[in-house]
Amino acid sequence: MNEQHIALLRRSVRGWNAIRAAAPQRRMNLSDAYLRDADLRAADLRGTNLYGANLVHADLPHADLRAAYLSDADIRRANLSHADLSHADLSHADLSDANLSHANLSHADLSHANLRHADLHGAHLRDAYLAGADLYGADITGTILEHAAG
Repeated sequence: MNEQHIALLRRSVRGWNAIRAAAPQRRMNLSDAYLRDADLRAADLRGTNLYGANLVHADLPHADLRAAYLSDADIRRANLSHADLSHADLSHADLSDANLSHANLSHADLSHANLRHADLHGAHLRDAYLAGADLYGADITGTILEHAAG
């Protein structure tokens, strides 16, 4: 984990995104980061290691989390509406009560994820892996589950 990167991300998503644009292939390590209640709207977090991160109640609408590693992350009550989580690893993540409406979760690994009472209406879960995922009470109205497995 890089404390300077965490501080920058908390301070300025625009500054963070500028660093990402300058070195898009660079893999960022924010594992175990404390980002509770952070305003991360439209943050470029693609490919970022967020293993075990605390993103409780974080605001991430329209965030780019393609191929991000979010295994074991605590993402309860976070706003991920319209976020791109395609190809992300969310295995064993806690997404209970999260807003994932209209999010792109195609090809995401949601195995053993807690999605209890999550809002998934209009989300795309095409080819998502859902083995062992807990969807009790989740709103899946209009959710695209084509070829989802598990």
